[in-house]
Formats: sequence, C-alpha cells, structure tokens
Amino acid sequence: MIQIEDKLISEEIFSEEFVCNLTKCKGACCVAGDVGAPLEKYETEILDKIFDKVKPYLRPEGALALEAQGKWTIDPLDGDYVTPLVNDEECAYVIFDEKGITKCGIEKAYEDGAVDWQKPISCHLYPIRVTEYSTFTALNYHEWEICAPACTLGKELQVPVYKFLKTPLIRKYGEEFYETLSDAALEWNREFNSL
Repeated sequence: MIQIEDKLISEEIFSEEFVCNLTKCKGACCVAGDVGAPLEKYETEILDKIFDKVKPYLRPEGALALEAQGKWTIDPLDGDYVTPLVNDEECAYVIFDEKGITKCGIEKAYEDGAVDWQKPISCHLYPIRVTEYSTFTALNYHEWEICAPACTLGKELQVPVYKFLKTPLIRKYGEEFYETLSDAALEWNREFNSL
C-alpha cells in the first residue's frame, strides 16, 4: 500500500492495466450485481434534486422503478446508499444504445447540459473502489470477471488503472492529489522494475 495524505492506495492501481471496452462487455457493470451503484450521502441529495431533468433521458421502466423505490435506496446487507434496480437487474438510471450497450441516463443529461453532475463517483472511478474508515480512506482495485475485456485492452494499450481514471480521480480528489499519485506511481515503477 502507498500512503498519500490520509489515503492508502493499493499498488494494483499502479500495476494493473485497464481500459473499458464497451464493444465487448456492453457495459455489463451497470447490469450485473446484487445492488445498484454505491452512492455517497451527498449524492442522494443530488439525485433527488436533478430527477425531473434526468427523467426524460431514462427508459420508462427505469423512471417507474425510481418513482416506486425512490431516487436512491439503501443496501439491506450493509446499509450503504445505492441506486435502485429495475426488476433486481440493471441500474434504474441505465439506458441502452442501438447496439445494446449500456449508458448512464444521468451522464447523457450531463452531456446535453441538462444537469451539471456527471454521474455517481463510484461509477466514474470504477475499477477503483473507495472505502472510508474513521482515520483513513482506502483506494483499492476491484477485479470483476465481466471486466476481462477491459483488462485485455488495458494491457494492449499499456494503460495503468490510475492513468485510465485520471479524470475521475481529479474530480474526486483534485489536481494536486493526482500529481502526487502520478509521482508515487513513477517511483513505485522504478522500484518494482529494479527488483
């Protein structure tokens, strides 16, 4: 683990390579799983606030699920905030393009300028999962078999996780943190390659 400020960062964020390959996986991360996307508390308030502007971008079944369950819900297993699902399957905010690839209705509204919030940070940061503890924050690489095409493409293009996630890491922690993280990655690579 590498420590930057109060954050402990898994070395896999430097060593693993990853580039989303939607033509292969079709955005399965938005469909697979037992619960929706993890949300931070402040994001639940944003979802409540922007729903009317996002709703026109959603599929009817997604909008109905959100009106029935709420714009966010609580994971019964761990009490975390999460996005609701449609029929215990895909995230209620999911839309599909003409090729069957999942997209985020919130992000589509953002791209069109209807809202000024891109999407939940947990989605933007994937495959990094953030866990908050009382005295530190852990940033870990999450390996999921449905992302095998992203790992293959990342290796082909030689893009480490932290570089692939530059924009969301800056969105979450700022430019200075990302510069420090990049410096730590370079130092880690020098040490790793000298072994």
